[in-house]
Amino acid sequence: MLASRPFAALDGEAQGRQSGHAPPARSGHRAVVGRKSNQCMRTGPGNSGCPRHGFDMLRYHRRHRAIAICLAGLAGYVDAVGFLQLGGFFVSFMSGNSTRLAVGIAERAHSGVVALGLVAGFVAGVVLGTLVGRRAPPEYRGCIVLAAVALLLTIAAAIEPFAGVPATIGAMLLAMGAENAVFERDGEVSIGLTYMTGTLVKIGQRIATALSGGDPLGWLPYFLLWAGLVVGATLGALAFPRLGLASLWVAAAAAAIMSMLMLQVSRKHA
Repeated sequence: MLASRPFAALDGEAQGRQSGHAPPARSGHRAVVGRKSNQCMRTGPGNSGCPRHGFDMLRYHRRHRAIAICLAGLAGYVDAVGFLQLGGFFVSFMSGNSTRLAVGIAERAHSGVVALGLVAGFVAGVVLGTLVGRRAPPEYRGCIVLAAVALLLTIAAAIEPFAGVPATIGAMLLAMGAENAVFERDGEVSIGLTYMTGTLVKIGQRIATALSGGDPLGWLPYFLLWAGLVVGATLGALAFPRLGLASLWVAAAAAAIMSMLMLQVSRKHA
């Protein structure tokens, strides 16, 4: 039905010309669409005024985008710490762990079991973050989810001397999975914060659009998101040799600060 509307509109115009009547005005429809589009541009991560399709990073306010870039850096930092602690496994990059799982299965190696456990922990974190976000008031969803991430990272940093590395890794997995629920819209993740393959695809698509005469800087927000993760991972790799898993205190503090920033931004753009 939706696909047939443009053709119906064209038929109406043709019939109007044949009968001598002017075609029906559509400016009102355009104005409504324009208002909806502008409203979408102003909405934050807790609102749901836009259609699910086509909603991505560019439609968030600049302040939300800046927070997303910082959160990508947080994910990179924590992932680098986990990668160095686990000797080649990840706590936020599940595509890599899935490959390790497949290789482990093929080689009948214990690494496959480790990778499967990491993937399961991450998915549990996504479930936890999603449930927390959906129970929160929509306008404060992002900051409440971030508060949960900060709490999980605090637990990860605090329990290592008492519960050991496995418990710490488990809390890190939950935190990284939950972080992806910060920017959720209509039940879907609108900005991926812990994985960058899709972001790199968008960079390539936007560069192609720029080369075809489109927005020359449409690729830049996605590049900054990817760069945020790379910078964060670099900082994590520098911190771990000096602090070990105690470097997670830095990540917990950063998540708490970003939760407060998200609260302020959400109030301004609610």
